[in-house]
Amino acid sequence: MIVVVVIAAVLVTCAALMALVRVERGPTMLDRALGLDLFTASLVCAIAIEAVWSRRTETVPILLAFSLVGFVGSVVISRFGARAAQADRSAWDPPPEAGAPRETGPADEEGRS
Repeated sequence: MIVVVVIAAVLVTCAALMALVRVERGPTMLDRALGLDLFTASLVCAIAIEAVWSRRTETVPILLAFSLVGFVGSVVISRFGARAAQADRSAWDPPPEAGAPRETGPADEEGRS
């Protein structure tokens, strides 16, 4: 069991270090968010390895809390990134000309708005 725990700890440490490199070097906000998400997952794995090693169940609420923080953080950042991308896209779209037919989507063709 010692060999398995050591191998798992080394792999989780490598993943955490690579995540920190992505956070530092990431050219965009979404790269940095991905790095932080991976770092949170690595932290959860490290705590789980410690819980297995010491055979304690008291760390399960901590694992749950870190997992929820990582998930909510990822969702918030991705929604923010989607809104920013939509704002950038709409800033570059030319305004429709007067009298020009507007583009319709599937909902408009069926009569729904």
